[in-house]
Amino acid sequence: MFEVGDYIVYGNNGVCKVEAVGKLKAPGMPKDKLYYTLSPYNSKGSKIFTPVDNKRVVMRPIISKKEAIELIKDLKNIDLLAVSDENRIEEEYKEALRKCDCKELVKVIRTIANRKNSRLKEGKKITAGDEKYLQMAEEYLLEELSIPLEMDKEQVKELIVKEVGNF
Repeated sequence: MFEVGDYIVYGNNGVCKVEAVGKLKAPGMPKDKLYYTLSPYNSKGSKIFTPVDNKRVVMRPIISKKEAIELIKDLKNIDLLAVSDENRIEEEYKEALRKCDCKELVKVIRTIANRKNSRLKEGKKITAGDEKYLQMAEEYLLEELSIPLEMDKEQVKELIVKEVGNF
């Protein structure tokens, strides 16, 4: 169980801070069920109420500072997504994002960067879908790394570029 003050990843809401753990005093709510009150890191003033035992949404602690540093050092060694069918690429991106895992986010970013470079060589632009999923994956990754590294997202991005260049 998470404690008040913990930062967690809560599904596609990204990083959230646990503000409270307890029973909700609202009409129609079970009196014996514990809930987390979460504040999304990206949406100041918003609140999410979710059962402590929620199994439908990924809830996990954010990575540690050590894990964040190791991930950044290993970025170039993380594989691309295995895309077997070009028509399923968007589904592959969605599935990777649903896992709420930093390495999966890096796979999406590296895969799209690779596709973008190939398209640019052919005189084409990045597709709108690739651009959308690239932005989402980068946002989720930078958001999670920023907390243990005690930096804002732009500083994390600069650190990554300094350490390994572009993905």
